[in-house]
Amino acid sequence: QVQLVESGGGLVQTGGSLRLSCAASGRSFSNYDLGWFRQAQGKEREFVAGITWVAAVTVYADSVKGRFTISRDNTKNTVYLQMNSLKPEDTAVYYCAARRLNIPTNEAQVDYWGQGTQVTVSS
Repeated sequence: QVQLVESGGGLVQTGGSLRLSCAASGRSFSNYDLGWFRQAQGKEREFVAGITWVAAVTVYADSVKGRFTISRDNTKNTVYLQMNSLKPEDTAVYYCAARRLNIPTNEAQVDYWGQGTQVTVSS
């Protein structure tokens, strides 16, 4: 079992920044690569960014490239999503996700989910 706990969501104005955190715990969580997904109201959940535990290889959705940065701190077992230049269309519930030995890039690949954290960008 892997437990994922997100934090850092909130309300921000267009052009602002937020940093989300995902704290991972459980047996063998270091065998899992992590990613961030988001789900806007009335829309399907979509991949945002992912990172491997080893070598910190990163992957981003085109919609967030150049604005969002995913990183991890292995000493704290935590993955971060720094979100800059936020837009109203970034408004969504953001979920941390874990997949064994590879970055999850779609919902079907996810082994574990966090509970989600709301991000709202006002215009």
